[in-house]
Amino acid sequence: MSTMTAARYRVSDRRRETGDTVTLAIEPVDEPLPVFRPGQFAMLYAFGVGEVPISVSGYGEDGPLHTIRAVGATSGALCRAEPGAMLGVRGPFGRGWELPGPAGADLVVVAGGLGLAPLRPVVRHAMADRDRYRRVAVLIGARTPDDLLYPGEYQDWRAAGLDVYTTVDRATAEWGGHVGVVTELYGRLEHRPADTVACVCGPEIMMRFAARGLVGLGVPAGQVWLSLERNMHCGLGHCGHCQLGPLLLCRDGPVVGYDEAGPLLTVKEL
Repeated sequence: MSTMTAARYRVSDRRRETGDTVTLAIEPVDEPLPVFRPGQFAMLYAFGVGEVPISVSGYGEDGPLHTIRAVGATSGALCRAEPGAMLGVRGPFGRGWELPGPAGADLVVVAGGLGLAPLRPVVRHAMADRDRYRRVAVLIGARTPDDLLYPGEYQDWRAAGLDVYTTVDRATAEWGGHVGVVTELYGRLEHRPADTVACVCGPEIMMRFAARGLVGLGVPAGQVWLSLERNMHCGLGHCGHCQLGPLLLCRDGPVVGYDEAGPLLTVKEL
């Protein structure tokens, strides 16, 4: 099937994550698309409304999972899709996360808000292949406790030997955890910087400071990976909507090393 032609997928399950965010499980009606690698994205089409890029947040029994926040007409229509609804799906697109090859590396996952969605496959990979890594830390930041994604999974992640730390910008009366930006959790890391690979996703300003902080701790810039977002439209690098300097993020990203992305993110015109 052509990557310009949407395959039909049916919503098999819908789970509300936060007040404005849901996770859809979808199953193929037509021939299934190739398996998405962690960090890759799909173009999801709400029939009669439009198409938007959405990262894969995992795999269920029947097919991929997509965690979607309602921020516009198309994402809102997707969030309202009930089991049985038909969607169009194109993909997989883009470059995924560059995970460590040799055993014994340390892994740091830094997520801000909805950025945990494309990072959840990395977390699940680390759980499934825990012996490959010396230490794995997952640092999660959100606006409020109610905005934390997948909180019911954190205990399972810890039980698998991952260090999981959370922080929020604004606490509630019931919140007993850390309050502040996610980079304030770096003091809890017990990693060997030169042997660390970091995966970072969240709002762009958060990623800039998170990546800069990791490099400041001694992690090589080429081992810090960011998932960047621009206005992706075609998914194939033809339309130019997702251009960031010399990069077309639907093709050359969305995952880009900080050694390459860092200088580009400092240019206001980009």
